[in-house]
Amino acid sequence: MLIDNSKKIVIKLGSSTVIDSKGKFKKKWVSSLIKDIKKYKKNSDLVIVSSGAIALGQNYLKIKKKKIQLEMSQAIAAVGQILLAGEYQKLFEKNNYKTGQILITPDDTEQRRRALNVRRTFDNLFKMNAIPIVNENDTTATTEIKYGDNDRLAARVAQIIGADTLIILSDVDGLYNKDNKKKIVKKIFEIDSNTYAMADNKKNNYGSGGILTKLDAAKICMNAGCNMFIGNGKKNNSLKNMIENKIYTHFVPKISTLDAKEKWIISSLNSSGKIYIDNGAAKAIENGKSLLAAGVIKIQGEFNKGENILIVDENNKNLARGLSSFTSKEIDKIKGKQSNEIENILGYLSKTEIIHKDDMVKL
Repeated sequence: MLIDNSKKIVIKLGSSTVIDSKGKFKKKWVSSLIKDIKKYKKNSDLVIVSSGAIALGQNYLKIKKKKIQLEMSQAIAAVGQILLAGEYQKLFEKNNYKTGQILITPDDTEQRRRALNVRRTFDNLFKMNAIPIVNENDTTATTEIKYGDNDRLAARVAQIIGADTLIILSDVDGLYNKDNKKKIVKKIFEIDSNTYAMADNKKNNYGSGGILTKLDAAKICMNAGCNMFIGNGKKNNSLKNMIENKIYTHFVPKISTLDAKEKWIISSLNSSGKIYIDNGAAKAIENGKSLLAAGVIKIQGEFNKGENILIVDENNKNLARGLSSFTSKEIDKIKGKQSNEIENILGYLSKTEIIHKDDMVKL
């Protein structure tokens, strides 16, 4: 069955699934989902990642504009978040569930220490048998530092908490076959150019994502060893319909030998910069070695110590991701140099590896 043996489940609800065309919360639909959760959740820990705060805030404030400037949308989100969390709390309490709210920005998942703090918060809510209701913190997120969709956020949450399953309820049954648009692709084992060719990236009035962001989410899940399902959230009892009628697309995870830290590194949504390396360094990385300064040709972007960086070879191929032991300015000074020269160049004692093998994951 869809969620058999899942100890941790994340369910992502798009704006169009929880907000109606008038901008109101779909109480009847959410109530039916909670009934499904009650039936199928069993002893699993559950997380709800829900969009809809801005749409609710607009309705409450009687703002009908479709295009809203970022500063205004942040203020509208501040109003809508309270309404959204309150609606969930009332409906879940009727079914004897406690809820808690977690608002997340990319910094909370892309910085290792903050990601660990986020995980601890989830773990403590699970201990108290409370269901976390998660959304992007639109009140503080900027255009530059923003998920912009809750599909990838849900996948990153699933990866951080070690979830077995992510279910994305949307306005489609799944990923449609490119040769037969009425046929759903049941299982996908690899996301490649053929998968992207199937993507119809139409967006609804409220949603900020589309099928492409769902494929990005699937990549994160598959690398993290987490099952991901896309199913239709238009009808009541959507979870029950997915399970009983078996209408969904299942993204099957890879058998992962990565530990939690490595899964976090490879699942990063973006990179602060790139380090270009020569063929000798590329071979060393392929053989499981650390990246040394001697093999660095050039860098791109500005970054600090500990940030997630892409390692690129001379043919512009992405080889690995890793956590930098140096800032971009420091690497620029020591690139191409031998390890025993680093202290004299920088004027202080430091590590000898640009990126240590224990902080690196090959792509």
